[in-house]
Amino acid sequence: MTVTPSRTTRADGDADGGARSDVGGDADVTVARAARPTGRHGKRQEKRPRKALGKVLGNAPAGSTEPFPAEPPSAEPPSAEPPPASGGFLARAALITAVLSVAGSLLGLVRDQALARLFGAGRDTDAFLVAWTVPEFAATLLIEDGLAFALIPAFSMALARRARGAGGDPVRALVAGTLPRLSLAFVAAGALVAALAPQVVGSLAPGLPDPALAIDCTRLTATCVVSFGLAGYCSAALRAHRRFVAPAAIYVAYNTGIVTGMFVLGERWGVRSAAVGVAVGGCLMVAVQLPSLWGQLRKRDADAAGVAEEPRPLGGAIVATVLLFALCRQSQILVERFLASQLPSGAISHLNYAQKVAQMPMILSLMVCTVTFPVVARALAEGDTERARDRVQRDLALAACVVLLGTAAVVACAPQMIELFFQRGAFTARDTAATAGVMRVYALGLLGQTLVGVLARSYFSTGRASWYPAAAMAVGIVVTSWLGALCVAPWGVYGIASANAAGITVTALVLLAGTAGGPAGAAPRRGAHRVPRCVPLHVPSVLRELSRPVGAALIATPAGAIVGSRFGDPAAGLAAGTLTVTTVFVLLGWALGAQGIASALRSVRSATRRLPYVPSR
Repeated sequence: MTVTPSRTTRADGDADGGARSDVGGDADVTVARAARPTGRHGKRQEKRPRKALGKVLGNAPAGSTEPFPAEPPSAEPPSAEPPPASGGFLARAALITAVLSVAGSLLGLVRDQALARLFGAGRDTDAFLVAWTVPEFAATLLIEDGLAFALIPAFSMALARRARGAGGDPVRALVAGTLPRLSLAFVAAGALVAALAPQVVGSLAPGLPDPALAIDCTRLTATCVVSFGLAGYCSAALRAHRRFVAPAAIYVAYNTGIVTGMFVLGERWGVRSAAVGVAVGGCLMVAVQLPSLWGQLRKRDADAAGVAEEPRPLGGAIVATVLLFALCRQSQILVERFLASQLPSGAISHLNYAQKVAQMPMILSLMVCTVTFPVVARALAEGDTERARDRVQRDLALAACVVLLGTAAVVACAPQMIELFFQRGAFTARDTAATAGVMRVYALGLLGQTLVGVLARSYFSTGRASWYPAAAMAVGIVVTSWLGALCVAPWGVYGIASANAAGITVTALVLLAGTAGGPAGAAPRRGAHRVPRCVPLHVPSVLRELSRPVGAALIATPAGAIVGSRFGDPAAGLAAGTLTVTTVFVLLGWALGAQGIASALRSVRSATRRLPYVPSR
C-alpha cells in the first residue's frame, strides 16, 4: 500500500490550498525550503522542479496536482530526501499514525481481554505479568523512549549532511557504524536475561507464590530484547526519513502474535502461551518494517561528490543518557510490581489492567509528538531553534488537551469501561470494582505522563548527551518509591497507584523547569551550528496554557460521571458518559481559549480536507 498526497506543496510550504494546521503550521514552512535538493558542490538548484508534498509511504511525481495512478517502479527515480514537512503532510502522517496506533491499542485491549477471560486475575496471570516486565522494559528502552531519542537525531543529522552535499552517503555510513554493534548488544542482553531469569523474577516479585511459572515465561519473553531492539532501530530510521506507516503498524503485528499464541496454545501450555506470543509478536514487529527500510536504504543521491564517510558509531554518552532516562521511567513499574507482590493474589493483575486502559489517552496524545519529533530534530540540526521551540510548545498544548479529555472520560466512566471490556469468564464483578477504582487513581497521573513524553523529546532532539532528564526521572522514582512504601499498607493497590501519579507529576514539573531560560538559537558559523542543551520554552506561557484544559476537565468529569451512572447497561452508560465529557470539555475549552482545542480541529480539517488516493498492489 502506498499513501500519496493529493496536492502539491506550494512555494510557501503550505499544502491543501493554504490551510494552516497546527500539526504542521507556519513554523514548518522552513523545512520545505531547507529540503530543496543541492548540487554536487552544495549549491541549491533553484530551477529543479520541486516534488509534491511527498509521501508517507511511496512517492508522487514532481509537479503533480492530482492523485497519481500506480506506475512501474522505473517510471521515476526515487528521491533520497524525505518529503517536505508541510502542515498537510504532518497532519496526514499524524492521522495515519493515530489510526494504526488505535488499531494496535484495540488489539492490545483484545489481548488483555483474552488474558482475563482465559486465565482470570490470579496467580497464573500474576506470574506472566512479572515476566511481561521484560518486554515492557524492552519496549520503553528500545522502541518508544530510549533508543529512538538517540537514533532519530542521529539520522536527522545524517540526512541534513546529505542535503548539504556531503560526500558519499552519510545515512548508509551511520547504519554501517551502528547496526552491527547494536545487534550484538541486543543478542548479548537477551541471552543474559534468559540466563538470569530466576534472579530477575526473585528481584521483581519476591513474594510471588509460583516463581517457577514466572521464570519459564521470563525466558520466553527474553527473546524480545533482540526483536524489539531491531524493531526500534527500524522505526527510528524510518521516522527520521518521515515514513510513518510501517513504524505505526508494529503494535498491530505484536498484539496479533500474542492473541494468536494464547488461543492456539492456551489449552496446552496455559499462560506460557502468552509468553510464546510475545516472542512471535516481536519477530512480526521487525518483519512489517524491513521492506520499507530496505527501500529507503537503497535510495541514494546521484553522483554524490567527495570521499565517502567512514562508518560512524553512536556516541556512548548519548546512548547512555537516553537509556538511563528510559530505564528510570520504566522503573515505576518495578516499584509497583515489587510492592504489589506482597499483597493478596490478583493485585498485580488489577494494577496491570487498570494501567493498560488508563494509558490509552496518553498513547493517543503522544501520536503528534511521534510525527513531529524528527521535525524538531531536523530543525535543531539546521540551527533553527525558534522553529523547534514553536513546534514543542504547540505539541504541549495539543497533547495536553487530548490527554485531559481522555482522563476526564476514564475517571467518569471507569466502572462501565472495565465491566464492558473485561467482566467475563474468570474476571468477576469483584475484579471489575477493584480495577475501576485503581484506574481512576492512575488517571490522575496521565497529564504528567504526557508532559514527560513531550518534554523529554525537547532534550534529546538536540542529538547531544543530557543527564538532566534522567535526573528528573530519578527524582520522580524516589517520590514514587517513598509514597508507595508509605501508602501500600493502609490503602493497598490504591496507595501504589497514587504514588505512581504523584511521582510522574513531579518528574514533569522538574523537566518543565529545566527548559526555562535555555540558550537562544545561534546563527550557524560556517557550516557548523551551535546546538542548545534543550529546546528553550517560555514556562509561564506553557503553564497558563495548560491551566485552560485542566479547568475544562475538572468540570467535564463530574458531568460525565452523573450522566453515565444513570444507565444500567455498561455500553450505554459508557457512550452517554463519554459523549457528555467530550461535549462539555470541548465547549469549555473553546470558551477558555485552549489552543490545543483549536489546533486539534485545524489538524483534523487539514488531514481530511482531501483524502489521499491509495492504490492497491
